[in-house]
Amino acid sequence: MQHAMGLHPSSQILISDTDHGRLTSLARALLDRAPETAEELLSEMDRAVITDAAAMPADVVRMGSIVTVRADGGETQRMMLVYPGEADIAENRISVLTPMGTALIGASIGQAVCWSSRGGRELSVTVEAVDTPASGPQRP
Repeated sequence: MQHAMGLHPSSQILISDTDHGRLTSLARALLDRAPETAEELLSEMDRAVITDAAAMPADVVRMGSIVTVRADGGETQRMMLVYPGEADIAENRISVLTPMGTALIGASIGQAVCWSSRGGRELSVTVEAVDTPASGPQRP
């Protein structure tokens, strides 16, 4: 069972109006095929603070962002957050529909995000850097 737990409860997430609309539509389209994944993403969208895309701070993870995260052990990983059709683990392109991807959307530098692995183990990383895409990500 995979399960995104998002940020620690006291942390807020910020989502652009464009990403919020696209991700909400994507999650609703998945409700029949992957209800648990869809519900996790919808839950994140429900608790998000929505802002105009042009007003999004550069340090917030959005679709198309290249994110550097640090695990508890100190190792870092750099990845791009993408829509499912663009995901490629060999290219470090992680889908927003993975538990880690769902947990990362809307997080900002310095925030820790948590999720459960398939085996039920709780995992977490801290957002170290966010490189904002020059132009918005392609629509799924």
